[in-house]
Amino acid sequence: MPTAPHLATGQRGENAALDHLLARGWRIVARNWRCPKGEIDFVCQTDDTLVFVEVKTRAASPQADPAGAVTASKRSRLVKAAMAYLSRHEAWDQPCRFDVVTILETPAGPRVGHIENAFDASAYMGRGYQPF
Repeated sequence: MPTAPHLATGQRGENAALDHLLARGWRIVARNWRCPKGEIDFVCQTDDTLVFVEVKTRAASPQADPAGAVTASKRSRLVKAAMAYLSRHEAWDQPCRFDVVTILETPAGPRVGHIENAFDASAYMGRGYQPF
């Protein structure tokens, strides 16, 4: 059965993001890590920081804004999934942050953008959760 076009686009974007992260010398700890709270595209280690990476891919067009697709509800799901990851791996003492890697598919190939520390997780954490 053929892959749906949006899934194929997403897979190409994740592969381009993987190449980008590896070229930066980051260690990939997990890819497409899933839990009941959601999914994290990449969990990476860089220096002493655990980085939760969301990848957004769009076809190049004047209105294309991959970063704009990381809405407040998406950020909330990412934070909940990251908290589950930290709990499952007993890593609450590890410094961490959230990055967004954007991929614009152009005729010349993917154009990669990287937003480090893309948002502050504390705004999405409820009572009783340990702070990052």
